[in-house]
Amino acid sequence: MKVDFKLVGALIAGDTQADRIVPPTGFTAQLTLFAAGAMAFLAVFALALSLAAGRLAERWGDELARTSTIRIVAPVGQVDAQTDAALAVLSTTAGVASARALTDEEQEALLAPWFGADLQLDSLPVPRLIEVIEAASGFDANGLRLRLSAEVPGAFLDDHTRWRAPLVEAASRLRLLGWVALVLIATAVAAMVTLAANAALAANAQVIAVLRLVGATDRYISQAFVRRFTLRALVGSVIGMVLGMIAVVLLPSSGDASGFLTGLGFQGMSWLVPLFVPVLTAGVALMATAFASRRALEALS
Repeated sequence: MKVDFKLVGALIAGDTQADRIVPPTGFTAQLTLFAAGAMAFLAVFALALSLAAGRLAERWGDELARTSTIRIVAPVGQVDAQTDAALAVLSTTAGVASARALTDEEQEALLAPWFGADLQLDSLPVPRLIEVIEAASGFDANGLRLRLSAEVPGAFLDDHTRWRAPLVEAASRLRLLGWVALVLIATAVAAMVTLAANAALAANAQVIAVLRLVGATDRYISQAFVRRFTLRALVGSVIGMVLGMIAVVLLPSSGDASGFLTGLGFQGMSWLVPLFVPVLTAGVALMATAFASRRALEALS
């Protein structure tokens, strides 16, 4: 839709006489305020969802792309020897920045969420884990597997490829879902404002007819409705945005954890992003009301 700068100027400047054409209270006013506020509240959460999903996808992609794991599955008496052999192979493998065997305490911490904090590794046939950190160039996973199978029979390489990609893809799709939700919210705002504007125009059909008789143009009448409904949408969306940001602030903090639900929110400069929600809502309301008023006035002609 082409932007009418004269209409925008009239919206900002205002006209006391024209504002009297549109009732300041009533069903349409309440509907516009509530719809804009509710949609702005939901938009803040959609933004938080999309931005958090984006951070999650980047973190999972970066962290899992740089690390691999080698499991040493061998009889108890051979675990240490095969672990040393695997570390020796890794020390001469191009693309491996560092490698170390996890301690018993670290492995117990990894298994604690499933088996409890009092887990004793001696009582379970738990494989020894070796953490492998890749260099920027990466390493040849297939070649490393062949070397390990020949020199360390009990070693198995897991480069996380088989489950890293689905996780990153899921987070990316969740981010896309957040943007789709924003588009649907904007569409819902446009629909609700259009319905409210049509209702107000229909309710004031006799007033519009009288204004036409005394020389008022359709442009003058349309500007009155556009201004009133745009300001209502702006006020409602500001209230909804503030409440949404307060709700996001009250969400649990992620702290040192990397969980998604506890990390749902804004970080750093992203806190400025919700400030655009009222502006976009007002813009949607302006275009929707301008379209609805033009169509309605043509129908009343």
